[in-house]
Amino acid sequence: MNKTELIDHIAKKADITKANAGRALNATLDTIVETLTKGEDVALPGFGSFKTAVRAAREGKNPRTGEKLSIPESSVPKLSAGASLKAAVAKK
Repeated sequence: MNKTELIDHIAKKADITKANAGRALNATLDTIVETLTKGEDVALPGFGSFKTAVRAAREGKNPRTGEKLSIPESSVPKLSAGASLKAAVAKK
C-alpha cells in the first residue's frame, strides 16, 4: 500500500474527504518526525513505539575498491511493534 492508497482507505474508514484524510495523515507523520527530531519518543499503545537510537561510529569498507572508510555516529529512527500489531499480523 502506498501513501495515496492509505489516504483513500483512511477517508473511507473515517467517512471524511480524501483532502481531509491527506491533511490528517501528513499532520500525523510531521508530528512524529518533529517529536523524534527533538529526541523524544512517540508511543501509540497497541500499535508500537517510535524511538531514536544512536548508531555508533564504525569502520566500513568500500565494496568496489576494498578501501577502509570511517562511518560516523548517527541517529536513526526505530519502530518497536506493539503487542496488538504483532498479534494481528501473526493471525493472517
